[in-house]
Amino acid sequence: MSDKRTLRFFVGALALIVIVAFTGCEKLNIKKLSANYHFNKANQLFKDNKFSKAIAEYKATIDNNPDLKDAYRLMGESYKSLYVPAKESPENKEKATEALKALQKAYDLDANNRDVIYSLGDMYDKLRDFDNAEKMYLRIIDLDPGNMNNYYVIAEFYKRYAGDKDKANLGLKDKVEGMYLRRIETDPENVQGYAYMADYFDKLPAADGKTLAANLNDAYEMHLRRLTLKPNSAEVLYTVGVNRVETARRLPDYFSEAERGRIAADAEKYLLKAVEIDPNFPEPYAYMGILYLNVNVKLYPEKESRFRDEATRYGEKFQEARKRAMNRLKLEKELKKTG
Repeated sequence: MSDKRTLRFFVGALALIVIVAFTGCEKLNIKKLSANYHFNKANQLFKDNKFSKAIAEYKATIDNNPDLKDAYRLMGESYKSLYVPAKESPENKEKATEALKALQKAYDLDANNRDVIYSLGDMYDKLRDFDNAEKMYLRIIDLDPGNMNNYYVIAEFYKRYAGDKDKANLGLKDKVEGMYLRRIETDPENVQGYAYMADYFDKLPAADGKTLAANLNDAYEMHLRRLTLKPNSAEVLYTVGVNRVETARRLPDYFSEAERGRIAADAEKYLLKAVEIDPNFPEPYAYMGILYLNVNVKLYPEKESRFRDEATRYGEKFQEARKRAMNRLKLEKELKKTG
């Protein structure tokens, strides 16, 4: 074969390869464009809470681009939104199955995606599959230990199962407290961690006075740790005062009169300090009234008239402060509109 004929042969072969490659690329580009079209349409339907229609568009997206992990995740979220927990119908169970299938596929494509992990954990949680949900939630912490919100999410997860009889041997109360403590250890100078744990102890159910007293005292210790970080916070002082009021009010038969008197005196001290720092803060006035009417009147019946008068006076102060606060909020809204 002459050099010219050889050159023509290679040029022709190259042209054929280019045409085939171009045709393949064109088909590939068309499929990607089609996937993007359906994906955008699906996302809008998802935002509009039209989940059944969104699912159809996510399926069309995946048909054109099976590697688009966000399509699987959002399709799973769509099925999850249609699923009704504990409803025992074939249609509802199918939604759960499809949700898990889509979310598991998203997880297989990107096992380190925190959004996908959380979505999958949440779906297991809705199905009351404790073990798999816990595994997913704990993986989030492993991937992002510095994110404080993760500890709260898992603490709330454990609290939801704490009342289940079949979970009694799992030590869920200790796990809840462990999550709050890990949150505190991650950032010990942040008052929010102590606030969440104090609120948890304040609201923890108790079967007897001894347990209730222990819970409220644990909360008190957390409140005091907040106070060491923010000693001049009216809000923190108020929460410490509330804890002391509730301790004296809810445990009239557990503590001696002398002990209740000391607790009531501490409550008054913290609440009055909150008022001194911020006279426009309404809630401390309200709790001063509760303290006088529900604790002091019973402790010191000979001074009942005085305490009732004081409770009335603080009730009026509460109404005045609340009115000022509401007027201030109204003014701020109006300023935002004009601004």
